[in-house]
Amino acid sequence: MTRMKWTGNLMSGDRHKPVAVLGGLALFLSVLEFMIPKPVPFMRLGIANIPILIALALFDDREVWLLAFLKIAGQGIVNGTLFSYIILFSATGTLVSVAVMVLLRRFARKGISLVGMSVAGAFVGNLSQIVLANRFIFGNAALLIAPPFLIIGLISGAIMGFFGDRFIAGSLWARNFTEA
Repeated sequence: MTRMKWTGNLMSGDRHKPVAVLGGLALFLSVLEFMIPKPVPFMRLGIANIPILIALALFDDREVWLLAFLKIAGQGIVNGTLFSYIILFSATGTLVSVAVMVLLRRFARKGISLVGMSVAGAFVGNLSQIVLANRFIFGNAALLIAPPFLIIGLISGAIMGFFGDRFIAGSLWARNFTEA
């Protein structure tokens, strides 16, 4: 996977336009994901994470983090969870996941694919949510859901990574970016 940079004028404020496009896509996918029945209580498939994976391939860390915060806030607003404890799960999962994927991209640049980053991000994101649920909300009962939660998360992470990779490979929009 080759990281790319945008060829637009970064000084004109254009730098964040592609992030806004991906933020809109994340919100749209979040709405779609909200309508899909959850395989395990509280678990989403992670469809709204595809734009973050795309950003990992195309943009610098700053834009990836901006998109992550847009996704968290947008999902909270769209799903009506912005001022509930549910936002803690969403924020924790997203932030831990993005942190690991950014670190993997930085230190294992040539040794890991977008699918691999997605699987790692899904695993640590789900694990962080299980720890949060165990420590602060559900106690040891949260551990009962851990095995299916993590397994489904790994499978879903691989699928989302595949879709992100396919988007980058075949997207005319992504062709507006050049190799760094």
